[in-house]
Amino acid sequence: MFTLRLSAVLLSMGLVASVSAQSVRNEPVQPIAPYEVTDPAKVELGKKLFFDPRLSKSGFISCNSCHNMSMGGSDNIKTSIGDRWQQGPINSPTVLNSSLNLTQFWDGRADTLKDQAGGPIANPMEMGFTHELAIEVLQSIPQYVEEFKTVYGTEELTIDEVTDAIAVFEESLVTPNARFDLWLKGDDNVLTDQELEGYMLFRNNGCVACHNGVNLGGSSFQKMGVVEPYQTDNPAEGRSAVTGVDADRFNFKVPTLRNVELTYPYFHDGAVDTLTEAVDIMGRLQLGRHFTDEENANIVAFLKTLTGDQPQIILPILPPSHDDTPRPIPFD
Repeated sequence: MFTLRLSAVLLSMGLVASVSAQSVRNEPVQPIAPYEVTDPAKVELGKKLFFDPRLSKSGFISCNSCHNMSMGGSDNIKTSIGDRWQQGPINSPTVLNSSLNLTQFWDGRADTLKDQAGGPIANPMEMGFTHELAIEVLQSIPQYVEEFKTVYGTEELTIDEVTDAIAVFEESLVTPNARFDLWLKGDDNVLTDQELEGYMLFRNNGCVACHNGVNLGGSSFQKMGVVEPYQTDNPAEGRSAVTGVDADRFNFKVPTLRNVELTYPYFHDGAVDTLTEAVDIMGRLQLGRHFTDEENANIVAFLKTLTGDQPQIILPILPPSHDDTPRPIPFD
């Protein structure tokens, strides 16, 4: 156990620079900046669409179903449940801080949040609809037509405006002010000795080679199982499904560790329920490192300091359907 604050020890060793309350420590991780809303009407419209289950065939599933704002922007189940109670093929990544990722989806098949937003609507295993039918529903609701006209200057809706609005709302879902961010900004008293030692283990054993930057991940694709193969029954191929390159097989986008305490279960197959097990597996398979129980506990303690301010969402009151609005298609 430490008898001195770890940061003071490192400072005396010359491993970190002296910082003031206004500066950021020289670390491979950077703090998240709060989001500044520049178009509140578009954000509000996107929020309504994000929560509106009428964009699904059944009228039951919304974006929030799999990216629940009350559960760290994920759904806390192994793989998501979609149209007709179908079990999805892969774990639902958090939508929080997703704008900080280089691409979207585990295999990176969508370059932007806007590209991503249209996928689940038309996926038969997710929302089970079509873009054409979704637009027909929205176009039949007078309040939506008026809102789209105000925001986009047109009464003729297309999926382009729908996905743009959803993406702008999702861009607002950042989580600043995690305790670790406050430490990065110079607060020497915000973390415990255990949490600080956990970060040093995380940094010095190479975890930051993949989990770095503002989002502690999301900026590269890496093979799952570098030192030892990862055993799973999940059929997902990873990046090779997009590139067609066999060398990309089982390469997945590195997930963000922001709010990781909230976004269990872990990995692309959702096979691991706890951070303790996830740290053990990642240490062995990616780094060839067998962490002791104490080291594992320290790293887990650090990971829990990455939970930031959760978006304070006031649930939108969705505009009512019109008499002519197509009704949901019930399950067979």
